[in-house]
Amino acid sequence: MDISHIEHLGIAVKSIEEQLPYYEGVLGLKCYNIEVVEDQKVKTAFFKVGQTKIELLEPTSPDSTIAKFIEKKGEGIHHIAFSVADGVANALAEMESKGVQLIDKAPRGGAEGLNIAFLHPKSTGSVLTELCEHPNK
Repeated sequence: MDISHIEHLGIAVKSIEEQLPYYEGVLGLKCYNIEVVEDQKVKTAFFKVGQTKIELLEPTSPDSTIAKFIEKKGEGIHHIAFSVADGVANALAEMESKGVQLIDKAPRGGAEGLNIAFLHPKSTGSVLTELCEHPNK
């Protein structure tokens, strides 16, 4: 697997609107994209910090994985996402061959048009890990 960089850090929040004053007003970052990913029941907001992004994740349904995460652990860092140069499908096959437990058996669509897949925290030192690729790169 060829990891090129940290694509983003996902942070679970109850309300993006309540967090914007901190990220924009205090840290001086600019939110450049807010979108809803219907199939994941989440609203996302993105900030660029150098080559890495911060993704705020707000649940849009009480049965979403983000709502369940916040209920169990509170707001905070949810996952780390790595950009893989050799494609998510190839990375998943390699991780599975190395005994890593997969959440996603195949890539799926994510925010910002990325192809994504998650590795289970039971196999990754308790850190939910996302693999990402830009489909046109």
